[in-house]
Parts: sequence; C-alpha cells; structure tokens
Amino acid sequence: KPLADYVHGLGLKFGVHLMRGVPRQAVIAKTPVEGTSFTAADIADTNSVCQWNTDMYGVDMTKPGAQEYYNSVFAQFAAWGLDFVKVDDLSRPYHTAEIEAIRKAIDRTGRRIVFSTSPGATPLAEGGHISTHANLWRISDDFWDKWSLLFDQFARVRDWTPQRGPGHWPDADMLPIGVLQMGKNKTHFTRDEQITLMSLWSIARSPLMIGADLTKLDAFTLSLLTNDEVLAVNQNSSGNHQLFQHDELYAWIADVPVAPDKYVGLFNTRALPTNGGQSSAAVPVKLSELGFDGEVHIRDLWQQKDLGSFKTEFAPIINAHGGGLYRLTTAK
Repeated sequence: KPLADYVHGLGLKFGVHLMRGVPRQAVIAKTPVEGTSFTAADIADTNSVCQWNTDMYGVDMTKPGAQEYYNSVFAQFAAWGLDFVKVDDLSRPYHTAEIEAIRKAIDRTGRRIVFSTSPGATPLAEGGHISTHANLWRISDDFWDKWSLLFDQFARVRDWTPQRGPGHWPDADMLPIGVLQMGKNKTHFTRDEQITLMSLWSIARSPLMIGADLTKLDAFTLSLLTNDEVLAVNQNSSGNHQLFQHDELYAWIADVPVAPDKYVGLFNTRALPTNGGQSSAAVPVKLSELGFDGEVHIRDLWQQKDLGSFKTEFAPIINAHGGGLYRLTTAK
C-alpha cells in the first residue's frame, strides 16, 4: 500500500503482473482459502500447468472455494490501491472459467481495475467472450523488434476490428523501441519501421506499452512517444478499420471526434532492396473512398506539417517498411 500511495502521488497508476492460478507452494502447504473451510489443495487443478513457468497450478473453478480464492486475491489488490493487473498464462490456451472468475472478483471489489490478459494469440473465436470480460487482451505472442513480427500484426489488428471499442481493446503488445532488454541493445527496427509500428498501433487503437528503457531515451525515441497529434489518433479516434490491402500497400481509416475529418494511415510493406539501400512507392488513396467530395486539406501528423489541398487523390511517397499518419479536413 505505501508503494501504491507513492506511485499515485506521482500522478501515475499502479499495476502488477500476475500468473494464472494458485501457487504450488500454497498447494503443498495446504494454505487456507480466506473465509472458507477449504485449502489451496482443495481448489488446485494439478493437471493445469503453465508450460513456461512452474510457480502455479490452475484453479478448478468447479470446486468449492475456487471463486473465494480469486475474490481474496483481488480484495487484497484493491486494498493496496491497484489500478491495473496483467494476468499471464490465461489467454493461450484460453481459460474461460478462470477469466470469468477474475472478472467477478474484480467487479466484487468495487474498484476500477483494468484487466489485461496474456499471452496471445487469444483465439479469435473467443472475441465475444474476451471483449466482455477483459479490458485488453494480447492478440499475438511476445512481440519483439523483427520486421516479420511487425508485418504479421497488420492481419491481426484487422481481424480483431469487430471487438475494438471503449473499454475493450485488442492488444498488439509492447513497443520494442529505444534501448531494450535491460539496457543490453538498441532496437533492431529501422526508423521507418518504428514509424510504421507507432502509426499502426495508433490507428488500430492498440494500448501503447513502452518497451524502452526510459532512463536511456534518445531524441528520436522520445519524439515517437510524445507526438500529441499521433497520440490523439490512438486515444480519441473511432470507427478504426483497414480500408484496403493490395500490392503490399495498406491503408487504415478512422473518424475524428466531433468533426467531419478523417485520420488515415498509409503503409508500404514491400521488401527492402537486397543491396541495403532504400526503395519507396506511392501509396494512393482516392478521396471519394474516404467520404470526401471536393477539395481536402491534408496534414502530416508525424511532421506536424500541412501538406496543402488535394481534390481527387492523395498519394504520398513512402519508404519500404515505412508508414505515415494524416488528418484530412474538408476545405472551406
């Protein structure tokens, strides 16, 4: 609780990472479940184990005392002042009963605690369930600084579009930019790839979880994280969806709140030249496809620069593996 109070005093939120289930140590010791006559051994499913962490057993939610166990965990968290919990080993494989138990336990506390599930990929078939029980859920396995992993996220954020909305967000995972792995190395993403990453996550409204070492931020990484016009796309847009995908070119579109304006994300995913140079291509979009009729003003959000007026088509030149974010406004 003193730690949570300190964090809150800085104007920040307090969160923890939690493994699904009940500690094996508690099962062996037959630790009592608070408020019941049952023990951890009574509720544990010893056949339900995490493949990559040996700390826990799953909880058999058909057993008396199982819900009370999760209730006790989140009652303690709420008493500490928790704002966020990421529960790992929960969504792949998909543990329906324990997800529901955690949701019930959080709601029972009366405290607003953001509930995140991990790892991915969360099954698309469970979209209706997860979007009504969690606030964010991983849509892929751990995301690191490889172009192939970034490219794969285009399809994933597209496929999860029906489940995206206030209070429930498909999570494309952290932003592996800047200095990573406890200061060991800099991101392998090029600058163009980092712009693509931030642009796609923003217009797909994925939660923005910084993977960088914040004590070693360079100017470029800081600029990616503090562009207010880009962050507004992530925080305040609506109706976000892929507009087209062809010839390895992608376009996304979203509505601007309380305005007839549109946000547009354009991406060139074509391969880099084998000689190590840079290639580029026009990524054209017809303004009529965006709902505009007549002259349109276009602003580049990364450059924070007005590009002028366009009448029928907008076709910026974008580097391979690069992207851009734009705001389109009807000319008056």
